[in-house]
Amino acid sequence: MYSTPFQFLKDIFRTAHGRRSGSIRRMGLEKVLAKKRNAIVADWFDMVAKTYAPDTAQFLKRNKDPFTNPVGGYLTKGLAGLFDQLLTGLNSEVVRPLLDPIVRVRAIQNFTPSQATAFVLVIKKIVRTHLRTEIAAGRVMDDLLEFEARVDALSLFAFDIYMECREKIYELKANEEKDKIYKAFRRAGLIQEEPAEDPVP
Repeated sequence: MYSTPFQFLKDIFRTAHGRRSGSIRRMGLEKVLAKKRNAIVADWFDMVAKTYAPDTAQFLKRNKDPFTNPVGGYLTKGLAGLFDQLLTGLNSEVVRPLLDPIVRVRAIQNFTPSQATAFVLVIKKIVRTHLRTEIAAGRVMDDLLEFEARVDALSLFAFDIYMECREKIYELKANEEKDKIYKAFRRAGLIQEEPAEDPVP
């Protein structure tokens, strides 16, 4: 039984490719992507912002103050940190606090589960766009596949967090409805409060 999606997909990749995880660093793709980091993360931020309503997207991109725009702050810090994790290897203890605030905000909005978590997968397209020259030269494909396996694992983790958030929302709504029904029944005299028992002397 796997404790995280990271271990699950790492084992799948190792079996399919007959190589140890960590080869991104050894083969140099990490160094290539690190040089392009700021541009890639900026494109990722823009792609995520576009999933919101136009007015919200403009606000997210225009105002980066974490106090007046906490969602934008979560995105800026979270996406940068997640990209670094994709380069160096996913650590669930590091990933969770970066990913959780982003997914939590999306879980309470009008996104389907796939829409709420698809922002993770778009990094594949963005990275491939920035690596056109390297891909055409055939220099990075093996390492790129390992990077994309990490993206897949991150996507599964995002979905787990999303489901946790939705379950909590359903639980809160169910408790709220139970409380409303209880109060309505009590007002209608359909529920009799049991008198408190006298303490035993």
